[in-house]
Amino acid sequence: MTRGPVLSTVNTMADVWDAYRHELDGVEDRVNRNLDSSVALVNTVAAQILSGGGKRLRPLLLLLSARLCGYAAQEHHQLGSVVEFIHTATLLHDDVVDEADLRRGKRTARKVWGNQISILVGDYLYTQAMCRVIEFRSQEINEVLSEACKKMAEGEVLQLYYNGNPGLPEVDYIKIVEHKTAGLIAAACRMGAILAEASEAQQEALFRFGQYLGIAFQVADDTLDYTANGASLGKTIGQDLRQGKATLPLLHLLQQCSEQDRRMIKDRMETRTLSAEDLERILFLMNEYGSTAYAMDRAGTYIAAAKRELDLFEESPARRALTVTADYMITRDR
Repeated sequence: MTRGPVLSTVNTMADVWDAYRHELDGVEDRVNRNLDSSVALVNTVAAQILSGGGKRLRPLLLLLSARLCGYAAQEHHQLGSVVEFIHTATLLHDDVVDEADLRRGKRTARKVWGNQISILVGDYLYTQAMCRVIEFRSQEINEVLSEACKKMAEGEVLQLYYNGNPGLPEVDYIKIVEHKTAGLIAAACRMGAILAEASEAQQEALFRFGQYLGIAFQVADDTLDYTANGASLGKTIGQDLRQGKATLPLLHLLQQCSEQDRRMIKDRMETRTLSAEDLERILFLMNEYGSTAYAMDRAGTYIAAAKRELDLFEESPARRALTVTADYMITRDR
């Protein structure tokens, strides 16, 4: 049985990473071993983004959910690698759709190898993940993961449908986020509970925990696009607006600002043009009308809802780590 950290030692996200580093190293080992394509370029492209500085949050949440429910074995290493492969596949595809040049401060795979290679390697990672998950011979895990993949695809399509449209209703924005980002995070939490043979009530609670967490994560990330330091964020500030994406801070601003400013913002979204002066004006207005504060307050509401789902479980290092991780979702700077 793997011994967990002492409850009193898990107070910050750095403590969580330290406490579970050995177990996450097991996931990392599986990630590297599963990059076993006979086509060397597939492994090279996949390794480039897999080693690009990602935090492995989804495998961590899977691990913590399993430990919370009393799981003591090591199969989460392989399942964590499956989740990370799927997440990485979405990043490769997203960068093509968004025509992104940078990810985490480095050139994207599409900029190095082109769109076609990026899409095909993303497809490979999806396929490899499904090949590996079959090894668990668990219908429950298969259903949870396949449903998450379906939702992610639907979320991408819905986001593209509304791209350049400033009339996106806030409820549909949340739906996009719930499908595109929260789906895989919720699935990771539920699969951890499934590994532990947890009760249906516990599985549902952890699924909702992950869902709320994922929504808060994306809302905070969308807000960072207007508030973070560009160098630390690894992309250009205001990039979402340049790509025609209406995220929560902008949706709030469009409801609050003057008609003249509203027309300016709508024009920039529709034409995908944004000067430095335009961006400066929009950032000023967001501060003036409290739009970024509004978005972060909404994210905080989802984090509070996520933490309430943990009330079903007894106090433990894993529960404490999940609580700390939840807070980290909206306090991180990238």
